[in-house]
Amino acid sequence: MHSELDVLVAMWDDEEVFVAMIDSRVREYRQQAGLSQEALARQVGVSRQTIVNVERGLSEPKVLLALAIAAVLGVAVSDLFRKGAGQ
Repeated sequence: MHSELDVLVAMWDDEEVFVAMIDSRVREYRQQAGLSQEALARQVGVSRQTIVNVERGLSEPKVLLALAIAAVLGVAVSDLFRKGAGQ
């Protein structure tokens, strides 16, 4: 069984897949949590524009930001960034 970190590192190697997955999963879980982009941004200590860019796949979060987003949303990092999530 792979740890969440192993899964994240493996996906990191495929930048195109990794960025595409960010788009749908972060937005989906944020909306399920009833949070606005601004509220999520405040809780993880970044700007709203950073959250917008992550959700749109325009930027990929650093590992600490990915962990913070997952913690706030109450999901595992592997749920946010698993293979095929953005397809």
